[in-house]
Amino acid sequence: MKKISVLGSTGSVGTQTLDVVATHPEAFEVDGLAAGSNIGLLLEQIKRFKPRRVSVATPQLADEIRSSLPLGVELFSGNEGLVEIAAGGDAHTVVTAVMGSVGLQSTLAAIEAGKHIGLANKETLVTAGHLVTKLAARKGVSILPIDSEHSAIFQCLNGENREDVTGITLTASGGSFRDYSREQLKNVTVEDALRHPNWTMGSKITIDSATMVNKGLEVIEAHWLFGLSYEQINVILHPESIIHSYVEYRDSSIIAQLGSPDMRVPIQYALTYPQRWTSPAKPLSLAAVGSLTFREMDYERFPALRLAIECGKAGGTATTAFNAANEIAVSRFLKSEISFLRIEEIIEEVLQSHNNEINPDLEQIQHCDRTVREIAASL
Repeated sequence: MKKISVLGSTGSVGTQTLDVVATHPEAFEVDGLAAGSNIGLLLEQIKRFKPRRVSVATPQLADEIRSSLPLGVELFSGNEGLVEIAAGGDAHTVVTAVMGSVGLQSTLAAIEAGKHIGLANKETLVTAGHLVTKLAARKGVSILPIDSEHSAIFQCLNGENREDVTGITLTASGGSFRDYSREQLKNVTVEDALRHPNWTMGSKITIDSATMVNKGLEVIEAHWLFGLSYEQINVILHPESIIHSYVEYRDSSIIAQLGSPDMRVPIQYALTYPQRWTSPAKPLSLAAVGSLTFREMDYERFPALRLAIECGKAGGTATTAFNAANEIAVSRFLKSEISFLRIEEIIEEVLQSHNNEINPDLEQIQHCDRTVREIAASL
C-alpha cells in the first residue's frame, strides 16, 4: 500500500486526487492532508480518508476544527504546517496541488525528506526550477508531472531515446476567450472568464488559461522537467483538449497522448507509474468527438504567453517576477479591482522595471517574490 500526502486537498486537483484514492482504496493510504480555509470540506475528507496529520491555513482555523478531529490526528497550521505535512510523516509520495508560489518551500522540504513528488504546482519549477531539479537529482527523488500536458509529454517520452527528440508541442485550449478579439476583451467580466469550455479547475488557473499565462508557465515548467531548450518547446491551439501534447522525433514521427479532458487520468498515472490502472475517467470515443482542430499560436493576441517565454529564456529571477506579478494581478481581477486586460499590463510593467538576478538562491527568489507582489499591488 502506497502512503500519500496531499497539499491543497480541498482544491480542484486535491479533490480529484482523493477521487483516485477512493477508486483504489486497497492501494492507497492517506497520511496527510493540507488545506486552506475550506474547513467544511476538509473535515469531510478527514472523516472519509482518516489521515494521521492535517494542516490548515491559520492558527485560528486550527482552533476551529481541533475539537472535531478524531483522536490521534496531529494538527498544524500556516506555512509551517504545510512544510510539516510535506516533509514529515510516512508518505512515500507528496502531491503538491497548492496554488501559487506558496508551494515552493513545502516542495523543497518534501524532496529534502526523500519524498517523491506528484507535481501539480507549476509555480515551484517556474520560480526555482534550477534549485528544485538539482535537489531532486541529489536526493534521488522522482518528480512526476500531474499537469495534463506534462503528463502527456512524459508518457510520449517513455522508452524513447531523448537524443532523438527534436521538439515537443504543448496544446492549449485557448480558455474562456479563445475566439474573442482584443477589442472584445475590454469589457469581459470575472464570471465570463471563469466559464472554461473544457476543464473543471480552480478560479486562478481558469483565469490563467484565459490570459494564456498558464501555458507560459507550462512552457517554463517543461524546460525544467524535460531538460529541453525553449527553442524545442512549441505551443499550438487545440480547442477540443483531446490531444494533451505531443513529441516530435528526428525521423519526423510524432507521438501524441490523447484522452478525455479529465485531470484524474494524469493524477492517477503519477501515483501508479509505471503501471496503468482502471481509471474513474470516462473513456474517449474519437468517433463521438468527430474531428480535431488546430491553430497556430498568435503571440500578439496572447501577449502574456510571449512574456512568459521571454522570461524563461532570460532565466534568473525573471520567471519569479512574472509569476508573482501575475498572481497579484489575477487576485485583483477576481476581486473586480482591475479589468481583464489590465492583468497583462501589470505583468509587463513589473517586468520592465525588474532587475534580473541570474542563478538566484532561495533567499533571493523569496525577496524577489515579496518585492514584486508589493509593486504589482500598488500599480
